[in-house]
Amino acid sequence: MKGGMGGLMKQAKQMQEQMQKAQEKLAEEEVTGQAGGGMVQVTMTCKYSVRKVTIDPSLMEDNDAEMLEDLVTAAMNDGLGKVESRSQELMGDVTGGLGNIPGLGDMFK
Repeated sequence: MKGGMGGLMKQAKQMQEQMQKAQEKLAEEEVTGQAGGGMVQVTMTCKYSVRKVTIDPSLMEDNDAEMLEDLVTAAMNDGLGKVESRSQELMGDVTGGLGNIPGLGDMFK
């Protein structure tokens, strides 16, 4: 039984190292959220750090601040959705489906 526990601890340590590498990768990986057919774009890391906001100059000609604010908000939300999807995908690769075990799922978010 002792060998089994040692093996389990070794696997847990390996998984922890893999999760750390995945977190580091997410901090560097970028996604771009878009709105208005790409007229507003928000680039952010998969650790929720916004790197860049790009607004097509034609949107500023109308001086409709409310519409522009809505497009920036929509682009941010699109980017956040992409971050969440990518994070789940990468962490799912690391955990090998352990996140689907009842009671353990929240440990891998």
